[in-house]
Amino acid sequence: MKIKVNGEEKKIEIDQEKILLSTALNSMGYKPNTVVVELNNLIINSIKWEDVKLKDGDNLEIVSIVGGG
Repeated sequence: MKIKVNGEEKKIEIDQEKILLSTALNSMGYKPNTVVVELNNLIINSIKWEDVKLKDGDNLEIVSIVGGG
């Protein structure tokens, strides 16, 4: 499956036609409490990552949350 992540095409090698957003993010090393995810121009709450299925050609924008002072 090919998707775009932050404007860069990525190939995800998982044996399912559609995969869960949570599975894809985990395979790329992202943790739910450190990122905000936009899928095809809609922000997806991390609680719903287990319910959202990705398909070929989807566009993800992932922003890391950084704390500081």
